[in-house]
Amino acid sequence: MIKLSLTKISFILIVFLGLLNSSSFAQLNRDQYEKLEQMVGDQSFFAKHLSGFELYDLDKQLVIYERNSEQRFIPASTTKLFTLFSSLVILNDSTQTIRYVTNGDTIRIWGAGDPSWKYKELFQPDIQKLLAPYQVVVFSDANQDAPAFGYGWQWDDYYYDYSAERTSLPIYGNLVQVKKSGNSPLVTPARFQSAVSTTNRSIRELERDFHSNRFFYNPNNFRGSEEYIPFITSPELFIELAAEATGKDWIYQPDSLPRIHQEWRGAPLTPILKEMMLESDNFLAEQLMLMVSDRLFQRLDTERAIEYMLKTYLFDLPDQPQWVDGSGLSRHNLMTPRSMVALFEKIYRMIPDQELYEILPTGGVSGTIKNSYQAQTPYIFAKTGTMSNNYSLVGLIKGKSGKLYCFAFMNSNYPYKASEVRREMEKVMVQIRDML
Repeated sequence: MIKLSLTKISFILIVFLGLLNSSSFAQLNRDQYEKLEQMVGDQSFFAKHLSGFELYDLDKQLVIYERNSEQRFIPASTTKLFTLFSSLVILNDSTQTIRYVTNGDTIRIWGAGDPSWKYKELFQPDIQKLLAPYQVVVFSDANQDAPAFGYGWQWDDYYYDYSAERTSLPIYGNLVQVKKSGNSPLVTPARFQSAVSTTNRSIRELERDFHSNRFFYNPNNFRGSEEYIPFITSPELFIELAAEATGKDWIYQPDSLPRIHQEWRGAPLTPILKEMMLESDNFLAEQLMLMVSDRLFQRLDTERAIEYMLKTYLFDLPDQPQWVDGSGLSRHNLMTPRSMVALFEKIYRMIPDQELYEILPTGGVSGTIKNSYQAQTPYIFAKTGTMSNNYSLVGLIKGKSGKLYCFAFMNSNYPYKASEVRREMEKVMVQIRDML
C-alpha cells in the first residue's frame, strides 16, 4: 500500500479544489444547462436537421456548452474567417499590388492579387504615380497558377456579382457596373456599352452571355436592381482597360517573374478586410488569398497558400478543416464548430477588441446582421455564412454581465427557409445573453 504524507495529501486536495472551483465558475449551472438543452437539444427545432453549437469561455479558455461540435458542416461565408486570419498573419498592414522590373522607358509588371484598383470605394493605389516615368508597360500574368474560378463553385453563378473571376491584377473588380436609365441599362466601363443588346426573352435584369462579354436586357421588363455583373477576363481585355485607365501603352507578354525584382505595396489592408467581413465580399476574399500566396511564394496559388496555413499556423485546430477557397463559395469546404471556435480565438487574441468590433458585422448595427439580433446594447459580433440549406454564425456574444464568449452555431441540410433558422437561432442567443 502506498502511504502519502500529510503534506502531499494537502497539496493534492488544494489542486483538486482549485480545479473544481475553476471548472465550476466556467460551467453553466443546472438550470442554465437545461434551458439550453431545451432550445438546441434533441427535442428542439435544431434536432430536425444537422446542427452544431459550441460556446466557449474566453477568459477561462473552457467550453461551457456544446452539441455536435465535432460534426463537419458547410461553413459558407464563415470560411472568410480563415481568410481574415491568413491575411492578418501574412500580409500585415498593406496589400502587395505589383512586382516589377524597369529598363529605360519600359516597366514590366506582374500583379500580386490586389483587388483595389477602381473597385467600389476602396482606397485607390496610385498606379499612375508608379507608371509615370515610363512610356510602355509590359504586363505578365505568368505568376498566376490559380484558375479564374474556385474548386467547386457553381457554374450558374457566373452572372452574379459574388462570383467575379480571380486575376493577378484586377481592374473594376472584374465587374461591369449597371445603372438604369429609363428602360435601358447604362454600363461602366463604357467600352461594354456597345455589347449591350435587347432581347424578347422574359428577363428582368441585364444578363451576360455564358461564353462571351455580350449583354442582353428586355426593355419591357428591365428593373436594373442588379448593380454589378462579372465580365469574362482575359489578358487582352485587361490591357485595353488598363491602357484606357492610365493613358499608357500596355503590352501583354507572359514572361516569368525574374528572381531579382522590386515590390510595390499600394493600399492599406484594413479597409479591404473590413469590406470583406461586413459585406461578405467573395471577390475580396479570393484576392486576399492570392495576395497571401504571393507574399509567401511569389506565385498566385490559393491551394498552396491554404496548404501552408493549415500545416503551420492552423495545425493545432481540433479537427482538420477541409478548406478549398477564400470566400466559402464552394460546397467542398467542411469545418466543425469547435475548429471554428479555435480559429476565432486565434483572431481574438491578435486584434484589440475595438478593432475587432469594427471589422465584424454587429447585430442590429452593421454588415450582414444589421437587421438581426437587434438590441439597445449590441451583443452579437459575428460572421455569417449563408448558402442554400446552410446557415452559420461564428463570433462573439456579450452577456449581460459584460463578459465576452466565443461561439459557433452551424446548420446544414434543412428543408425550410434560412429566415426560419435565423429566427430560432436568435432566440437561443438572446437566452445565452440573458443568462451570462
